[in-house]
Amino acid sequence: MLPSRNKWQIVTFILTWVAYASTYLLRKNLGVIKSDLESELSLSKPQLGWLDTAFLLPYATLQVLIGPVGDYYGARKTLSTCLLLAAVSMVTCGQWSTFQMFAILYFFNGCAQSQAWPNCVKGLGFWFKKEQTSTLFGVWGTCVFVGGIGGTSLAVYLQSSYGWRYVFATPSYIVAVIGILIFLFLRTPEEVTAGKINKADQDAVNSKYSEVKSSPETSVGILQLLKIPMLAEIAVTTFCVKMVRYCMYMWLPMYLHQHLGYEKTEAGMLSLSFEIGGVLGSAILGYAIDKCLQGQTTKGCIICVVLSTLALVMFLVTSNFGIYFNILSMLLFGVFNCGPDPLLTGTLPLEIGQTSNRNIQAALSGFVNGFGSLGTVLQGPMIGLIVQYYSWEAILHVMIFICLVGTVTLMKAAFTKTRLQPQSPVLV
Repeated sequence: MLPSRNKWQIVTFILTWVAYASTYLLRKNLGVIKSDLESELSLSKPQLGWLDTAFLLPYATLQVLIGPVGDYYGARKTLSTCLLLAAVSMVTCGQWSTFQMFAILYFFNGCAQSQAWPNCVKGLGFWFKKEQTSTLFGVWGTCVFVGGIGGTSLAVYLQSSYGWRYVFATPSYIVAVIGILIFLFLRTPEEVTAGKINKADQDAVNSKYSEVKSSPETSVGILQLLKIPMLAEIAVTTFCVKMVRYCMYMWLPMYLHQHLGYEKTEAGMLSLSFEIGGVLGSAILGYAIDKCLQGQTTKGCIICVVLSTLALVMFLVTSNFGIYFNILSMLLFGVFNCGPDPLLTGTLPLEIGQTSNRNIQAALSGFVNGFGSLGTVLQGPMIGLIVQYYSWEAILHVMIFICLVGTVTLMKAAFTKTRLQPQSPVLV
């Protein structure tokens, strides 16, 4: 292994980690200011839910429909472009006061961010071996939850210090700078080693991770992707996990404020316990799977989804027991709900692409993450309507049911793997 390879692994890890974490600076502000939008702009709860959908619908569908774009143009160009466009879409958001303009701007934000995850996965995957992916994506996946913590904290600070209209511009400038850094410094092994070492060493470094342009033979459509064993089940499980996670992301501060009686700033900061749990779960689960479960990613994810269901039941039962029970329940739910996410959308799709020896990592990751994100699309209007016509507690019952569906689906994926693994070259 070349001495410089370790350096580029670290550089790529940091760049992609920071890049994806930064996208949450332009997502989490909406959850923090929903109470302000309701009180000052007279938006109804269903309208607040539709704002979630305005962002998440293009975010999800474009990952599924144009996931291979990163396979054509490369992770560096695609990722940097999406960050810059997301920043431009949100920088003026605080200057508007109508539901329609908020919806339009969040729609363009969702379009821009749709290619962030698959191209972070693609850019990162070039530098690491298949045997490292569970631990790798467990640790790297903390960017999702650290980004959420950063996004919420920054939005709460700007909201309390300057008012809700100031929660958009500063995050947009930060994301734009990161987009420029990605364009300047993100590289593939092929780009780094070209012309600098002999052919034998270059082949050893690049191996099956080197970036090549997709051809008609390596490009795949949705119907072809669905024929890959386990992929559909993984996508459905991701749908359930993400739907429940975004229920917490986008509505937890409002739930804590309106249903449990916390002050706005206090509710925003308390909601971070869920995301702190996500950091712990993501970091620990990947390592535990590699060391304790001998790399059985599916089994580890099943255990976590079951425990997340129990943690959500605990949150429902103890919601009126006080702040310490609230924090503990949210922390545990964050650990077990968020832990499997980077493995479902990163580790498994990446291993499928590497094992099949085809340059379709961005397409696979985009399909799983995109289909899973369709669950995030539905949660906005669903919660808005249920809260308006039923109650906050009814939402928790629905979330528990969704967790159970995700558990059953992932068990089916594990059964499929056990039954077909000896015959299939793409099972993981």
